[in-house]
Amino acid sequence: MRWDAMFFVNSPAAILMIGSLFISLPLHAEETLTSTSNDYWELKISPYTYHYQYSPEHKDVVLIGIEHHRSDQWFIGGALFSNSFGQPTGTAYMGYTWDRLFGQSALYAKLGVGLMYGYVGKYKDKVPLNYNGLSPILVPAAGWKITSRDAIDVSLLGIAGLLFSYNRKF
Repeated sequence: MRWDAMFFVNSPAAILMIGSLFISLPLHAEETLTSTSNDYWELKISPYTYHYQYSPEHKDVVLIGIEHHRSDQWFIGGALFSNSFGQPTGTAYMGYTWDRLFGQSALYAKLGVGLMYGYVGKYKDKVPLNYNGLSPILVPAAGWKITSRDAIDVSLLGIAGLLFSYNRKF
């Protein structure tokens, strides 16, 4: 499989990501159409994933994603990445952010839920509830705001590992 735009245009990943983003939009059109100054977009880049168990089959996981955060702390997002076995993978999700954890203005937690497409072939059993490459995801994360625009976080990937990312608000 090649890691190019044609994979996503001609695959269930494109349909999944586009459909999930539209389905997860708020049901109230007036809320969607009116943006407040507290709404923002965030670019997510992950150059490293730590696996709890070593496997010679593991490849580097590189992720790029985008999230739209609303003033009510809900967000929607999507990401493209090469999974732990080098397969192109896509995900679409929605979630909630808890700011100011333990009274610390820089500390936050997030929980995202959605769908992922990409673990296929001999790696189809590496993620739970996988059906033809499509599987549900539940991803908790904790992070630290370095500046008003920059943050780092770590996401828990079930029993497989941890995903470390840099996030840039714009």
